[in-house]
Amino acid sequence: MLFIIFVCGLALYVACNLGANDVANSMGTSVGSKAITIKQAIIIAGVLEFTGAVLFGRQVSSTLATSIANPDLFVSQPQTLLLGMIAVLISCGLWLQIATAKKLPVASSHAVVGAIAGFSWVAAGSQAVKWSALGVISLAWVVTPVVSGSIAAGFYLLIKRWILEREQPLIQLEQWIPWLSLLLVSVFGVIVLPTVVETLPSEFLHTVPRYDFALGLGGVAALSITLVGWQRLAQETIDVDAATNVEVCEVVERQLARFQLLSACCVAFAHGSNDVGNAIAPLATILYIRNTGTVPQSSLEIPLWVLILGGVGIVTGLAIWGKQVIATIGEGIIKLEPSSGFAAELATAATILIASSYGLPVSTSHALVGAVVGVGAVKNWQSVNLSTLKSIGMAWIVTIPIAAFLSAGIFTMLKYVFV
Repeated sequence: MLFIIFVCGLALYVACNLGANDVANSMGTSVGSKAITIKQAIIIAGVLEFTGAVLFGRQVSSTLATSIANPDLFVSQPQTLLLGMIAVLISCGLWLQIATAKKLPVASSHAVVGAIAGFSWVAAGSQAVKWSALGVISLAWVVTPVVSGSIAAGFYLLIKRWILEREQPLIQLEQWIPWLSLLLVSVFGVIVLPTVVETLPSEFLHTVPRYDFALGLGGVAALSITLVGWQRLAQETIDVDAATNVEVCEVVERQLARFQLLSACCVAFAHGSNDVGNAIAPLATILYIRNTGTVPQSSLEIPLWVLILGGVGIVTGLAIWGKQVIATIGEGIIKLEPSSGFAAELATAATILIASSYGLPVSTSHALVGAVVGVGAVKNWQSVNLSTLKSIGMAWIVTIPIAAFLSAGIFTMLKYVFV
C-alpha cells in the first residue's frame, strides 16, 4: 500500500509540474491579448484541463505506456521496467520544475519520451527502444508547429481580409459571427463530441443515433454562440459614423475577445487530453506490473481513477505556479490582439485534438508556438521576437537529452539499491 501511495505521489508531482509549465499553452495568448486576466485563465484552464484529461486522455496515455520501450525485452524482467518507469516520473518531474522556475515553456512530451528511451537503453541496450515508434513521434513533433502555423495563418488571413480590413468592420463582424461560431464548434465538435457521446450509457441514447446526437449538440452550441454574439454586438453604443477607425477596431477586437476565450477553452481541453499521458502513462504501467506481474504489450487500459489523478495534478500545478510561464508565450513572441489570439488558439486546438484522437503524444507547446509564429508571419514578420523563439527552441532541443540522462542515472541508482 505504501508503494502505491509513493508512485501515485510521484505521478501527482509530475502532473503538477506539467500543469504549471504547460498552462501557457492553453491560456497564454488570451492573457497576452488582454482578453482575460491571469486569475480567470487559471480558473478556466483548471476546469477544461481536468475535463480533457478524464474524457479524452486514454489514447495518448496508452501509446506512451507501450510504444516507446520494447516490451518484449522486459517480459522476463518486469521489475526492471517498473523501476524504469519510477525513474521516468522522477526525472520528468525534476526537469519540468526547473524549466518552470526559468519560465521556459518546454515540451513535456519530449521529457517523457526522452526519459523512457534513456532508461530503456541503459536497462537492455539500444534494441530496447522502439525506434520506429520513436521516429513517428519525432516526425509528429516536427510537423506539429508547421501544421498549426499554417492553419493559424489561414484563420487569421480570413479574419483580416473579411473583417478587419473592410470599410465597415462592425457590419462585417455581424455577418461573420455565425460562421466564426460554426468554425469554433466544428474544430471542437467534429473531433471530440462523437468520442464523448460514445461514453454515454446505451440507455441514455436508445432511440437516437449517437452521431446524430453529437451533431445536434454541435448545432445547438453554434446557434447559442451566434445569438450571444449578436446580442453583445447590439449592446455596443458606438456611433459608427462619428467614430474613428481606431475606436471601431477596438469594438471589433472586444467582440472577438469572446471568441478567443472560447478557443482558449478548446486548447485547455486539448492540452489536458494529450499531455495528461505524460504524467500517468508511467504510473499506469507501474500499476499494471504490480497487479499482474507481467509487462503490458500492445495496449494498456488506463483506469478512470488514474486519469482523474492526472487531471487533479495538472489543475493543482497550474493554480499554484501557472503564471510563471504564461507571459513567455502570451507576450514574449509577438504582440497579440484578440483577433490574432483567436486564430492561434483555434489552430492549436485543431492540431492537438486530431493528434489525441490518433493517440499521438505531440507537443502542445510546439503547436501553439507554431500558431503564434504563423499569425506573426501574416501580421508582420519583423515584429516576431526571434530571441524568444531561440530560447524556446533551445529548451525543446535540450529537454530530450537532459530527460534521457536524468532517467538513465536515476534508474541506475534505483537498480543498484533494489536489485
